[in-house]
Amino acid sequence: MNRILVATLSLGLAAFGLSGCDKKEDAANTIVIGVAGPISGSEAVFGEQFVHGAKKAVADINAAGGVLGKQLVLEIGDDACDPKQAVSVANDMASKGVVMVAGHYCSGSSIPASGVYAESNIIQITPASTAPEFTERGLTNTFRVCGRDDAQGPTAAAYVVANFAGKRIAVVDDKSTYGQGLANEFSKALNGAGVDEVLHESITAGGKDYSPLISKLKQANADVIYFGGYKTEGGLIVRQMREQGLQTVLIGGDALVTDEFWSITGAAGEGTLMTFGPDPRLDPANEKLVTEFRADNYEPEAYTLYTYAAIQAWAGAATKAGTTEAAKVQEALKSDHYPTVLGSVGFDAKGDMDAPGYVFYEWKDGKYAYVK
Repeated sequence: MNRILVATLSLGLAAFGLSGCDKKEDAANTIVIGVAGPISGSEAVFGEQFVHGAKKAVADINAAGGVLGKQLVLEIGDDACDPKQAVSVANDMASKGVVMVAGHYCSGSSIPASGVYAESNIIQITPASTAPEFTERGLTNTFRVCGRDDAQGPTAAAYVVANFAGKRIAVVDDKSTYGQGLANEFSKALNGAGVDEVLHESITAGGKDYSPLISKLKQANADVIYFGGYKTEGGLIVRQMREQGLQTVLIGGDALVTDEFWSITGAAGEGTLMTFGPDPRLDPANEKLVTEFRADNYEPEAYTLYTYAAIQAWAGAATKAGTTEAAKVQEALKSDHYPTVLGSVGFDAKGDMDAPGYVFYEWKDGKYAYVK
């Protein structure tokens, strides 16, 4: 019995040793990166975009030889747009040896997570977080391939001043880092142009009945409502306004640029306006890539290609630096430009992309398109 037990233990240890060697060999030939966002929760549609964009970027980069001769391995983290969960995701990414994270989506998640990434020497490139604070705190590891609210809000304000002259403007936010920041930037620019809003209100995200808000909009005779918030609340407000006979035009930010907004509003969403960056799907250089996404029955809207671009930019900088060491890759990101699906991408000293700016989109017949 003892000889059998010893033999069995020896075989077990030998098998364990072989597995350990295999893991070390795999680790030597791979680079672990991450994607993090709301895989669950009310903003899960954007987390889905992140994951599709990241998986495709990793597959295409690996097919072309990988980064520094190594294959990329992707870890996925779900923060549900919750700040505490985002910190947990960031710690988990650090424990798995991730060197770069494409994420997060909500600014309220990106900002607290960034501290963990900074302490762990992990580069964070968000495809979507627009709050200025994200890159304004002196951290060297934070980057974004999207614009900022202090550009998005003023763009919307300039449009309103030019196209809704003499109209009564209301401003509403959902109290989130993103929504409140965007609404405040809009209001500041609007006031600076000599126009005062007739109403400035905050709602609680996650609500279902916005009748009290709509009553206030009616009392204020608001012609236009600028909404700082996400697609679910924005969609419900539009739908309930129309149900109560209010034809006020809703204008929002990039969080409304998803087909899920129309699934909430139906025809009531007709004429809703929003700001977003130029649509990379329309760039002829991306035709093959977009076709490949669609062949897999996925429409790469909104932040899908922005996530793809975040990984492309990091891969280009790591290749230039000749290492995945954060300090050297960060320096490379800020000292050069890299070809991506968004065009040639470079970053300033804070980590903000030299973005092409915001453009306007309008919902019409169930689709959103450029406003000429």
